[in-house]
Amino acid sequence: MNYENEIRRRRTFAIISHPDAGKTTLTEKFLLYGGAIQSAGSVKGKQGDRHATSDWMEIEKKRGISVTSSVLQFEYDGYCVNILDTPGHQDFSEDTYRTLMAADSAVMVIDAAKGIEPQTRKLFRVCALRGIPIFTFINKLDREARDPFDLLDELEKEFGIGTYPVNWPIGCGRDFRGVFDRQKRCVEVFDEFHRGRERLQAIECDLTDVEKMDGLIGPYARKNLTEQVELLDAASYEFDIEQVRKGKLSPVFFGSALNNFGVETFLQNFLKMSPSPLPHLSEGVEIDPVEEGFSAFVFKIQANMNKAHRDRIAFFRICSGKFERGREYRHVRSGKNVKLSQPQQMMAQEREVIDEAYAGDIIGVFDPGIYSIGDTVCEVGREIRYAGIPTFAPEHFAVVEQIDSMKRKQFAKGMEQIAEEGAIRIFLEPGMGMERVTVGVVGVLQFDVLEFRMESEYGVKYRRSDLPHTLIRYLPEGVDPTTLKLMQSTRRVTDLKGRNLLIFTADYEIRWAEEKNPGLSLIEFDQVT
Repeated sequence: MNYENEIRRRRTFAIISHPDAGKTTLTEKFLLYGGAIQSAGSVKGKQGDRHATSDWMEIEKKRGISVTSSVLQFEYDGYCVNILDTPGHQDFSEDTYRTLMAADSAVMVIDAAKGIEPQTRKLFRVCALRGIPIFTFINKLDREARDPFDLLDELEKEFGIGTYPVNWPIGCGRDFRGVFDRQKRCVEVFDEFHRGRERLQAIECDLTDVEKMDGLIGPYARKNLTEQVELLDAASYEFDIEQVRKGKLSPVFFGSALNNFGVETFLQNFLKMSPSPLPHLSEGVEIDPVEEGFSAFVFKIQANMNKAHRDRIAFFRICSGKFERGREYRHVRSGKNVKLSQPQQMMAQEREVIDEAYAGDIIGVFDPGIYSIGDTVCEVGREIRYAGIPTFAPEHFAVVEQIDSMKRKQFAKGMEQIAEEGAIRIFLEPGMGMERVTVGVVGVLQFDVLEFRMESEYGVKYRRSDLPHTLIRYLPEGVDPTTLKLMQSTRRVTDLKGRNLLIFTADYEIRWAEEKNPGLSLIEFDQVT
């Protein structure tokens, strides 16, 4: 297979949803079809001691939730599929936002009973900003669900895009009979005992064949289906692949991931409709994925994926060309040539050392501490700089203080390494070293993850005191914070690069600081890199 075909057959997408919509279950069914795993885990841990393949952290296994993005690669029907499985909980949304920067399309999983939920709304906006295609899987039709027309209407109004139902549900809950494929004009009949043991055979049946339809789904369901499909054919959006690939039209599929119903149909259609690797911008110029020159950017850093080695992995999204093991590449930020050490492809925490990879692939490389999120690496002699990955201001703060002075080095190392992953921010207080720090997070569950990881990965316990502060601003360069008039509740801190910041409890504190210090103009956190 030639170089260009290798790139064209790749599909790299993120799966996004609100918690408990069935995202991780759907992901594992994809892996089953690709032969990457032999049996799906139970996210809730009800079947023995198994847990989701993509949930590899100890805290994920204990709590039954995803707290960090996972990278999963498998082959299916001639395609090389890269899945970026993201946390659904809003407290881990920053990790999801960064991961979406590495995806060419997104699969949005929606609970048929609940419809669009707050986290789904936030994640969709990130996809819309990038203009990437969005495919919708409406899950849990084997349970009681909302009217499918209402769900489509909500999608269109909330997100301002068109929808095209590729299939249509026949009832729901106890009355769920299956789905009707609008393109093939055939029925897939639901059997609650199927559970994916064998591939479903669609039954071709025209809606006008009353006798056959009645035998498949019953007269009542057949009558409702006929009316609904006629309405869809007359009033819904026309299918337009160009609109799909511009993110303006979302193909919608109905099914039940838990029962493995509609999953393979969705996967087959998705792979045909979704784009191969998309161009990325470097200083306003589009870089073609099939260019001969290798280029990639870091979108994620993860420490301690392998407890035995206490290593640190930088995740690269390859944007163009072909990666070859052993070659030197340019680390643009430092201006130095580097070899990407121990290049690996991932199946959650499982790894396989590779010799080559192509645009669209996600690879992990050993990071000795030189990479940061957003860094570009490219062919020697080129100066490609991919657009920066957005950062988000922390909204919750706490003072964290080590307990055992004998573990000072472990405390400092753990805090610094976990902070470098981008999920938490570490700030130093005036006159204090690393034995007492202020931690800032986007979501409060990150505090629990930090505490768990510090104890399990670094053997360190600490005291935590939550703060009432919710806002943070940088001081302009050259401004001495000790000369400023500030409210008593305002806290002065520095980041690990020595830059000065102020932490506030409310907006009025910010206004007070700027009014009492003429000429002072505080800088939003996300405007500083």
